[in-house]
Amino acid sequence: MKVELENVKPMDIEKRSFEIITEELGEKKLIPGTELVVKRCIHTSADFDYADNLCFSPDVIEKALEAIRNGACIVTDTQMAKSGINKKALARYGGEVYCFMSDEDVAETAKKNGTTRATASMDKAASLNKKLIFAIGNAPTALVRLYELIQEGRLDPELIIGVPVGFVNVVQSKELIMESGAPYIVAKGRKGGSNIAACICNALLYMIDNRRD
Repeated sequence: MKVELENVKPMDIEKRSFEIITEELGEKKLIPGTELVVKRCIHTSADFDYADNLCFSPDVIEKALEAIRNGACIVTDTQMAKSGINKKALARYGGEVYCFMSDEDVAETAKKNGTTRATASMDKAASLNKKLIFAIGNAPTALVRLYELIQEGRLDPELIIGVPVGFVNVVQSKELIMESGAPYIVAKGRKGGSNIAACICNALLYMIDNRRD
C-alpha cells in the first residue's frame, strides 16, 4: 500500500494542523472570542467534540486575560498540567504556577481529614493571598472543594478551568462549577485531562502575547 504524506516543513506543522482544524470545523459556529481556546483543545487531543462540549461563562475570556495581565497565578491539580503550562510567558505578567499535590503538609492534612490530596491542596491554595486561576484536569474532588470554598466565602477565583477526565463524579463536579458563580471554562461530560487544562492556560497566554504584537 502506498502512503502519500503531506510535504510540510517541521516549523509549519502546527500552522498546517490549525488549517486542517479550521477546514474540518467548516461552518461550525464557535462563541466569538473563544475560537483559539477551542481549536487548541482540538489540536492537543485531535478530538472535535471540544467544539461542542466546552462551556464558557459570560465574558470569561476577557476576564481571564485581565487577571493574567494583573499577575494572577495558576494552581493545578497535577504536576503534568504544571509542566505543560508556559511558565515563562506567565512570568512576564508576574504570575507563577503552583501544584501542591506532592507537598508533605497537604498529604498530612488529607490523611488527618480523610480527604483526597486534591481537596487538601485546594484548601492550601485558598490560603494564598494572590489572584488565582485554577486549572483542574484530573481530580473532580478539587472542583467540589472549590465550589465549597466559594460558597463559604473563603475563595473568589479569577477563573476555574474545570476539565477533569473520568467517570466518578466528573460530570457532577463540573456542573457544580458552572453553578458556583465563578468565571469558568468547563468541558461538559467525561472528557478532559491535564493536557487540556494546560493547553487552555497556554491559549490564554498566547492570546495576550498576540495582542501585544
